[in-house]
Amino acid sequence: MAPHAETLPWPRPAMAWWAVAVFFGAAVLSYTDRQILTLLIDPLRAEMAITDTQVSLLQGLAFALIYSVAGLPLGRAADLFARRGVIIAGVGTWSLATLACAYAHSFEALFVARVFVGIGEACLAPAAMSMIGDYLPPHRRGTAFGLFMLGMIVGGGIAILFGGALFEAIEHGLVASVPLLRELSAWRAVLALMALPGVVLVLCLLTLREPARRPLPGDSIATALPLRAVFDDLLRHRRVLLPLYLGMALMTVGDAAMGNWLPALLSRKFAMGAGAIGQLYGGAVIVSASIGVFGGGMLADRLVARGLVSTRAQVSMWAAVLALPGAFAGLGGSAYAVVFGYAWWALMSSAAASVAIAALPDLAPSHMRGVAIALASFGNIMLGTGGGTLATPWVNDRLFADPLQIGVSMTLVTAPVGVAAILFFWRSARAVRTPASLVSLQDSVKI
Repeated sequence: MAPHAETLPWPRPAMAWWAVAVFFGAAVLSYTDRQILTLLIDPLRAEMAITDTQVSLLQGLAFALIYSVAGLPLGRAADLFARRGVIIAGVGTWSLATLACAYAHSFEALFVARVFVGIGEACLAPAAMSMIGDYLPPHRRGTAFGLFMLGMIVGGGIAILFGGALFEAIEHGLVASVPLLRELSAWRAVLALMALPGVVLVLCLLTLREPARRPLPGDSIATALPLRAVFDDLLRHRRVLLPLYLGMALMTVGDAAMGNWLPALLSRKFAMGAGAIGQLYGGAVIVSASIGVFGGGMLADRLVARGLVSTRAQVSMWAAVLALPGAFAGLGGSAYAVVFGYAWWALMSSAAASVAIAALPDLAPSHMRGVAIALASFGNIMLGTGGGTLATPWVNDRLFADPLQIGVSMTLVTAPVGVAAILFFWRSARAVRTPASLVSLQDSVKI
């Protein structure tokens, strides 16, 4: 029988924080490979002769559908198998798939390659966050999760900031003498080069040790339960978890509805080039969202230290309230107004997500943590990235049929989902204060 949590020693802090640093790097690379198409929309459309809606399928559905569907069994794999191996397999898959995107010569081939990017990246979050939960005690996890999520934000920003500079350098001859790359158009060469850092990441992952799966206080179970028992346990907590999941997912709809189309807006309405967009938009996203996600993680730790876990959903609700003005970023009259508005949304949305996601390991013991986190990823990616990315061009095509109105369409999507997210966070916070809604929560969580 597994030892009780009270007698199981924690890994050395240096080892634990090195693992967090490696996961941070994995998150950066994951989101860079995921978001790089956002910057390459117009050259990709021109060469492949596809529409905005088809581009949204490559950004959203091709990635989000398979990521969401694969995420649940891969979250289960993180509960059953060595989590480091799951992550290494994922890194190899998404890196090779990103390389395949560079050499795809039809919409269908590019769609399939993006599907495999989604499969690979679906391995990361459940396994990495499960490992963090076993590397660090509860009062340190919020900061660690914040750093992991910071990697996602930085990755998205790097995709724009570094990707724009790389695109322009390639156009000016950076790879003119490099075999296999010199024959590619600039956007294809960017994708090919973005696949290479996966080799370094795998070497870093090999330095990590698999931490022992840690039962929560008073619980001697550290092995995986049957899947039905896992879902029964999650179902008992549905009054708290379901609105929490929906609140996070709806904020992600706003993130995608604006973030994936803001570079196109800056290019079309304000005639900005890829390099200028990368510097302005990419830098703003990195700074604002980094402050939000890291600050949210630190706040989550302070709440745990003070025994105020039950206020997390309420804090997420107020962060969503503060984010609402940023939903109108697409209506800005200048490039700076547009980017500032989105930066404000990103700051508050990332803070809301960071506080909310840090609650999951306290509600789900180690034997079901991968599935619990995979369910959050399912909502965020399927509803958020998939739905949000597709919703903006869908609204624009049907209401305006004008590429220059993409900013108005961004607002028409983001503002309503922001209001809905506020209501769901409020519902979760209210349920947490009702003891009957949280049957069998562990003693370590003070409700």
